[in-house]
Amino acid sequence: MFRKIFSFLYFRKKSGNLKKIQYLVNYILDLEKKFINYSDKKLRQETDKFINLLSSGKKKIIDLLPESYALVRESSKRVFGIRYFDVQILGGIILHLGYVAEMKTGEGKTLTSTLPIYLNALLKKGVHVITVNNYLAQRDAKQNSILFNFLGLSVGLNLPNMSIKKKKKSYLSDITYGTSSEYVFDYLRDNMVFSYKKKVQRILNYALIDEIDSILIDEARTPLIISGSLKSNFNLYCEINKLIFFLVEDVKSNKLKGDFVIDRENHYIFLTDNGFKKIEKLLINNNLIKSNIFFYNPQNIKIIHHVICALKAHYLYKCNIHYIIRNNEIIIIDENTGRILNNRRWSDGLHQAIEAKENIEVKDENNVLSSITFQNYFSLYKKLSGMTGTALTEASEFDHIYNLDTISVPTYKKVIRKDLPDLIYLTEEEKINSILDDIVYRHNKGQPILVGTISIEKSELISNKLTEMNIKHNVLNAKYDLLEADIIAQAGIPGAITIATNMAGRGTDIVLGGNLASEINNLCYRDERYIKILKKKWEKRHNFVVERGGLHVIGSEKHESRRIDNQLRGRAGRQGDPGSSRFYVSLEDYFIKIFISSKIINYIKRFGIKYGECVEHPWVSKSIERIQQKIENKNFDIRKKLLNFDNIINFQRKIIFNKRNIILISKNSVFLNLIKEVVDLIFNFFSFKKIEFIVNFFYKIFSININYNVLDKVPFIKERIFIKLVIKYKNKINKINLNIFKILERNIMLRELDFFWREYLSVIEYLREGIYLYSYAQQDPIQKYKIESFKIFTNMLNNYKFSVVKKIINLSSNKYKLNNILNFSEEKKIYFE
Repeated sequence: MFRKIFSFLYFRKKSGNLKKIQYLVNYILDLEKKFINYSDKKLRQETDKFINLLSSGKKKIIDLLPESYALVRESSKRVFGIRYFDVQILGGIILHLGYVAEMKTGEGKTLTSTLPIYLNALLKKGVHVITVNNYLAQRDAKQNSILFNFLGLSVGLNLPNMSIKKKKKSYLSDITYGTSSEYVFDYLRDNMVFSYKKKVQRILNYALIDEIDSILIDEARTPLIISGSLKSNFNLYCEINKLIFFLVEDVKSNKLKGDFVIDRENHYIFLTDNGFKKIEKLLINNNLIKSNIFFYNPQNIKIIHHVICALKAHYLYKCNIHYIIRNNEIIIIDENTGRILNNRRWSDGLHQAIEAKENIEVKDENNVLSSITFQNYFSLYKKLSGMTGTALTEASEFDHIYNLDTISVPTYKKVIRKDLPDLIYLTEEEKINSILDDIVYRHNKGQPILVGTISIEKSELISNKLTEMNIKHNVLNAKYDLLEADIIAQAGIPGAITIATNMAGRGTDIVLGGNLASEINNLCYRDERYIKILKKKWEKRHNFVVERGGLHVIGSEKHESRRIDNQLRGRAGRQGDPGSSRFYVSLEDYFIKIFISSKIINYIKRFGIKYGECVEHPWVSKSIERIQQKIENKNFDIRKKLLNFDNIINFQRKIIFNKRNIILISKNSVFLNLIKEVVDLIFNFFSFKKIEFIVNFFYKIFSININYNVLDKVPFIKERIFIKLVIKYKNKINKINLNIFKILERNIMLRELDFFWREYLSVIEYLREGIYLYSYAQQDPIQKYKIESFKIFTNMLNNYKFSVVKKIINLSSNKYKLNNILNFSEEKKIYFE
């Protein structure tokens, strides 16, 4: 019966027919009668029974869904004192089936996730629960481990800077919590190790992603990179930084021709012809390039690249928007969540250009050691699902890129939040004044307020204004990230004002009246009488806030994505609570100036509104929403192009990683096959040469003499050369020691493979940057990239094989040199991007 229901859902994707699952939900609810009389010990024994049924093949995982969900529901009542809602069980079924579940803020997504996590953990193949930050990973692991441990399952936590031993233990747990980037970096690091024992991940089985839109959409714009330090010319960055002030932007209001054009939509800067001439003269005058060398000579290309990076640093990357300065270091801010990204650095010299701009110590540049996109990493899992409060606006991308369908789960209680119309002002000053008036009005009547901003700069502007007015408030942005939990806990108390930068994805609910659980947890010791007093006080505060309209959300400006706006709105009106939201817009907002056409702006101005007045019209709001849709589509295209490029590299990445695994795992030497391949390669490469030349080449490179006759056939000579190389190889083994030689051989093969792969990634990045020029010649850039990258990759593999054979055949028996190879390990300085 149940298998038929599941089959129907699998084959009727996109239907979103929740009625078909409701029968199953009712059956799970009825099973409460079975487990309610079980002792704690008997509930725990059910887990062992389920595991045995699955491992023996008597049952499939789908067959165990009803009983396992009912078991978790009963256990939750005993452990947390919480009984799952029907819609939470519904969400749990959707997640197990491999869908994206859209569940509104406050509907209990974290608790819902325990159902499919428990069920899939019974397979004993590992379940990865993926969160947007370390705080949430630690919180959820600590909170849910109580339930999972009660049921006999182990829980691990995967955090940055953990030892290999601790990471291995975490990954061997039944359930592992961690951030998306840490899972990806572990995967990349596993494919850089020099001993199989140092690998931490096992086969990627099932991943459940919290805030799936934030991870698979917002964070998927750029690949994740592991990079090593590369010596930089620090003076060069500082000297070029000084020259930027002599360059003038090319804008319509300029009567003179400018030197560079800023494409703010695509976040890029182009030098004009005038700019190239001016910068060439400046570089020559400052002795940064030679006057007798053509400006577009390859040795000057890197200088031009540094000039573009310096321009980007000054005109596109702003302090307190894209980064903050802390402890004399540039720390990147995640544009989507507003959180700081520790241990991350921009690549290709951009980070150094920003350091030079801010007049702080310029550190070493990075070179790419390994990289992968989120899209290709998560495609490695056998099963994938996720949950978020806002997914339907990105449903087509989830389907197209990840083959994930999206189903919206009904709310437990009807949403009664009032989403008020947008207010549009002429100037930024008028808009801020109106926001302040709204804050004061609602604060005076005791209503809690959440003000959402898109930058630290804007949050500090509003904060300073409130400070001048002697109004108490809290600020939540990258500068105060360590205080996040405390700030959120207080955000729902009467009259509280919280200013948050990119509130989306914070992962914590704002409870009306304040967070009672947080207050109880902060007690020095548990006094039941005092806890009762706290509860009564909370109930009084809660009712007070409800009477005054609940949480009021203010959006200080529109985001590029409707989904981020909806996430901010969704902080109010949780689980049937009252609430309201309103967005404020000015014609001076960055979003409006860049993306809204001048026709619309002029039309608004023709309304004849005076200073301090606003436009409140659905037509204007609809226009803004249409622009947001266009930007979403454009960003989708950017991610799609990134994926198209990385799909080509992904095929090659799998070949390299597979070669590494064979070298690490194989007990028998793979070197003899390499000798054969190299001999064939050399004969093919020099096929146009006389046989004497080829024989001399082998003598020069490998010091082997071959007695041959010019009339001898090539296959015969090839065979003799191969035998000679094998004899020399075996003599090396006898001289050194078999066990030691195996380690030497493995280390050389891995080191060379990594070196050539790194070089390939660097070359291919330059190819990708310039490949779009082929579109001017009416050629498909992607197809051309595929052809050219394949040629480069093939050459790289051939060079790798030749280099390995050359180094091992000519290996010195010098003890000092051998020790260097034996002790060789991975790069010491590694950054994450």
